[in-house]
Amino acid sequence: MNRIVYRNDLKISVKEFIDLLTRSTLDKRRPVNEPDRIKKMLEHGNIIITAWSGNLLVGVSRAMSDFSFCCYLSDLAVDEAFQRQGIGKKLIEETHKVSGENTSLILLAAPAAVEYYPKVGMERFMDCFIIRRKSK
Repeated sequence: MNRIVYRNDLKISVKEFIDLLTRSTLDKRRPVNEPDRIKKMLEHGNIIITAWSGNLLVGVSRAMSDFSFCCYLSDLAVDEAFQRQGIGKKLIEETHKVSGENTSLILLAAPAAVEYYPKVGMERFMDCFIIRRKSK
């Protein structure tokens, strides 16, 4: 098993993020063909936890928190070659730790990941509402 290092003090580039989104298959639900939009996503996520295997970025958690009441985990991406090693679970734990464990950690699951989150200790919450974005 590879030694994975988790960091919350590194900025990643748009290119690194898009590359990881592609290796994780999250690129199908993120605007990877719009680098300016990805750049804004990175600039305005106030919690970014990264997972590294050597110099290779293998996981990212990108979230927004008020550090008091709630934290929205917007992106959880793990390179497919590194999945099933506990990296996603550790990214979630580190995100919650940084946001403050008195916060509620909230996310909207990608359809393919719906069954994953209960396995890592997250509770399914059915009363969620959304206003969809107007653009892709």
